[in-house]
Amino acid sequence: MALIVQKYGGTSVGSTERIMAVAEKVKAYHDRGDQVVVVVSAMSGETNRLVALAEEITPRPSAREMDVLLSTGEQVTISLLSMALHQLGLDASSYTGGQVCIRTDNSHSKARIVDIDGSRVKRDLDAGRIVVVAGFQGTDQDGNITTLGRGGSDTTAVAMAAALNADECQIFTDVDGVYTTDPRVEPNARKLDRITFEEMLELASSGSKVLQIRSVEFAGKYNVPLRVLSSFEEGEGTLITLEEKDVEKAKIAGIAFSRDEAKLTIRGVPDHPGVAYQILGPIGEANIEVDMIVQNIGKDDTTDFTFTVHRNDLPQALEILEKTARDLGAREVEADDRIVKIALVGVGMRSHAAIASNMFKVLSEEQINIQMISTSEIKVSVIVDEKYLELGVRTLHDAFGLDKIET
Repeated sequence: MALIVQKYGGTSVGSTERIMAVAEKVKAYHDRGDQVVVVVSAMSGETNRLVALAEEITPRPSAREMDVLLSTGEQVTISLLSMALHQLGLDASSYTGGQVCIRTDNSHSKARIVDIDGSRVKRDLDAGRIVVVAGFQGTDQDGNITTLGRGGSDTTAVAMAAALNADECQIFTDVDGVYTTDPRVEPNARKLDRITFEEMLELASSGSKVLQIRSVEFAGKYNVPLRVLSSFEEGEGTLITLEEKDVEKAKIAGIAFSRDEAKLTIRGVPDHPGVAYQILGPIGEANIEVDMIVQNIGKDDTTDFTFTVHRNDLPQALEILEKTARDLGAREVEADDRIVKIALVGVGMRSHAAIASNMFKVLSEEQINIQMISTSEIKVSVIVDEKYLELGVRTLHDAFGLDKIET
């Protein structure tokens, strides 16, 4: 008998027919003797419907009330799935995030999980029940409902698996595993049988939408075996585990990309110690995440400073940066939301030299100009004009032989 935490995304529970299909899948695990906790997202389209309702009332609803509103989407799904399980003759109980004591900080719409009390869930499992938990949500120390941000149900599932010491956390979605890149961009993309936490974390941080980055962080921190599977077809999916030290890894595991990038540049900033903090401090205080950063060499006692943010954060970040520019006496501020990020990821980079230079060579041969570069031990990322996204990904995928099975 194993303790399994399963997560089903919005498309997997997008209709009552699909909810019944999920119930059948859960029943199969339960019938073989496994203890099962199911974490679900809102039905596909429900979150957009709720957002539209809010926008009919006000263009700027409070973050607290948006969390209260959006959390209802998952509550619909947990109740319907529990009903479906009852219909199959199974004992099941549904719980909101607050009811299973998922405690978070108070950052509405971007909350982070602080603690989970798994005692209530364990009692139900020991009694032979299937437990159905609302993903994406929790409560802060004052009892306010909070949400975890886009893809937060993945994080809920992994955190539940860690709290319960589960044998495996299974993420059921509309794809059958993790691919070398998005098959919609590169038809020759290949499904990976396994990938390391480290590689998956870099892919997620670089734009891969298969898993939310915080869910991978949780899984790696608590060594929760994580498997990505399809809700609609059978298969082994992709297993995400610790690095296998005794196996020489391929140079590149995959290529991630993000269309959600925006670039901000402040020009003519006084070049003195502390200027980076004066620029980025207010951005961080607004809870806006900064990704890539470039500061030019000072000239005539001034410098230019460029950084990227999520495209949705651009209006707020631009407003903050324009105020900072006035305070610093900078020359001008520029914004560009027509950029994308492309990243090569692979733990094999540690033992293979010249990955970055080869990447730059391949892009230059296609006349793709690189605007920004960021590197880590197992990742090389570049910012390019958005019109070159598909060409860049396909060219790099071919150049590094990612369509070939490693032997």
